[in-house]
Amino acid sequence: MNDGGERWLDQDAGPIIRPYTVTRGRTRPTGPAFDMVAIVRAVPGGRPQPGLGPEHLRVLRMCAAPTSVVDLASESGLSLGVVRVLLGDLRDQQLVTVRAPANVSQLPEEHILREVIQGLRAL
Repeated sequence: MNDGGERWLDQDAGPIIRPYTVTRGRTRPTGPAFDMVAIVRAVPGGRPQPGLGPEHLRVLRMCAAPTSVVDLASESGLSLGVVRVLLGDLRDQQLVTVRAPANVSQLPEEHILREVIQGLRAL
């Protein structure tokens, strides 16, 4: 901790202050929470408004193809919490769309699946 830069670095965890500054101190996204496996995609032709940081723009570029929230975190090197906050900002500007993961309760009933299987076997 001799120079000013070292006091903001934890040798095991890395930079302490960086995620806080990227999200401007926020720990949760605005609006509904993002599920880890939700699929995010950039809105074609969306134009970012001034004020977005380089991390916002990087995440937005990564969303050019549909990508899960957890993959965005992994590929960007940012924590899941930070990515969720950044995605909330992008969603607020209508730059990304979010598709929630399929819910098990949305699957067809078993008897319908059996009928489909029987129909396929009959072909």
